[in-house]
Amino acid sequence: MKSLFDVPAPAKLNLFLHITGRRPDGYHLLQSVFMLIDWCDTLHFEKRSDGQISREDLTVQLPADDLITRAARLLQQHTGSTAGAHIAIEKRIPAQAGMGGGSSDAATCLLALNQLWDLHLDLPTLEKLGLQLGADVPFFLRGRNAWVEGVGEQITPIELPPAEFWVIKPAAGIETSQIFASPQLQRATNAATIAVFAAETYDFGHNDLQPVAEALCPDVKQALKVLRDAGLNGRMTGSGSAVFAHCTPGSAPVSVPDHWQVRKCSNLDVHPLVGWAPSDNYR
Repeated sequence: MKSLFDVPAPAKLNLFLHITGRRPDGYHLLQSVFMLIDWCDTLHFEKRSDGQISREDLTVQLPADDLITRAARLLQQHTGSTAGAHIAIEKRIPAQAGMGGGSSDAATCLLALNQLWDLHLDLPTLEKLGLQLGADVPFFLRGRNAWVEGVGEQITPIELPPAEFWVIKPAAGIETSQIFASPQLQRATNAATIAVFAAETYDFGHNDLQPVAEALCPDVKQALKVLRDAGLNGRMTGSGSAVFAHCTPGSAPVSVPDHWQVRKCSNLDVHPLVGWAPSDNYR
């Protein structure tokens, strides 16, 4: 029976996150740069002949109906495939961190099963499926650092210089819905351009969600203080509780409280699975 082992699903950082407005349907309009980093989950896939989807959690326990199993079932439903899969996951990217771990796992699942089941779907088709699972899934499917606009569907690949970052995930997490529901959320940041971002890159912008997150989750404020005390300019990534700061390669280790996670990460030029699905429209 066919198998694919040690398949990576990298996390991302939002270098900045500006809310520029709100659509009539309530969705927020944003601008951000999504950057891939080498903090990864690892998935293993074995083909099943009985059509069943099973999942084995090798590290932390995941919800029964997580994005991995949902991605697999969606691919079955779309293609009518009678193949199944046993999926084992080594989960390392923390939950409720704003690092896109669940979306990245879903993207890796779609790419891997597309190969394992010999479906030969192209990348635009996988993206349409991925968008049904989450707004960030198409970014991970395309697999390139990107300038992101709209509600997350407008993705423009960009190149970023190699860099290292301290990333801290406090013990507490944050529900995205709580932040976006807050009346204190800034929703009118002026729109920027890629050219303006390129002039500053890792020093550009801010995260409009951060003040609300600090009020909801004191751990976020404490984590930012840890970075500040180390002489680093930290900010929150995405809508979770993780924070990060650009650092020099030889920077000293950052000390955090027990039960927190801290890691020095490097950015990735491209996703390790770029090329796993035909992508003539995207270079």
